[in-house]
Amino acid sequence: MQEMMDIRIAKNGRMVLPRSARNALGVTGAGVVVLSIDGDDVKLSSMRQSIKRAQDLYRQHATNDLSVDDFLAERRAEAARDDDA
Repeated sequence: MQEMMDIRIAKNGRMVLPRSARNALGVTGAGVVVLSIDGDDVKLSSMRQSIKRAQDLYRQHATNDLSVDDFLAERRAEAARDDDA
């Protein structure tokens, strides 16, 4: 269900996110949100939501299934070969 609300913005640019918006973002107390602008559309996401979205995009486009450890071992081997040359 879509919820719309008016939010007042002070002269200095500060605004208060209503409780329902903070709950939807999973933000309690002080926190960080990611604001994205796409043309005329502005969207707020929690950092957790943004990281999950980035991970999902990576998984869609990844061409191999190397782990981070595999990747680092590969880079170290490559650096060692460069040092030997």
